[in-house]
Amino acid sequence: MTIVLERPARTTGPDSTPRDPRTFVPAEQWTKLTGLLMRDYPYDSVMAERVLGQAIAYLITAIEHRGQGLGLGPGHIIDIGVHAMILDTMAYAEFCERYNGGAYLHHVPLVEMKGDGSVTRTADLIARAGFHVDRPLWAADSTKCTPCRPGEDGH
Repeated sequence: MTIVLERPARTTGPDSTPRDPRTFVPAEQWTKLTGLLMRDYPYDSVMAERVLGQAIAYLITAIEHRGQGLGLGPGHIIDIGVHAMILDTMAYAEFCERYNGGAYLHHVPLVEMKGDGSVTRTADLIARAGFHVDRPLWAADSTKCTPCRPGEDGH
């Protein structure tokens, strides 16, 4: 027999504080990642922090809903932040160890973009998980959707 434990989605109400993506990585890692984003993209510190914060919120939400086959995926802008996280492999392995029970959360890209509304659905799930959603970043390329393959324990 298989038992599946469902985690209820966290929601924010008028009296609650959104979950802070900064609390999921050490301060020095946050600084390093925003620096890498500013080095590699035409981002100032504000944009780098926006992208990184949304990427971490996405990754945590994907981890919290792993195995549910929801077809989650970020658009291109958020995926830049996800890639910054993944490319620092030692820190990403530690992140997965801490928040994904030691299992590596794989990135499974597709060549073609999915035009199926998954980016908007993902942003909505992140909001229900208790994170602030930077809607302009998610909406910027939501019609093109995501290059992530659905239905796996990855993103």
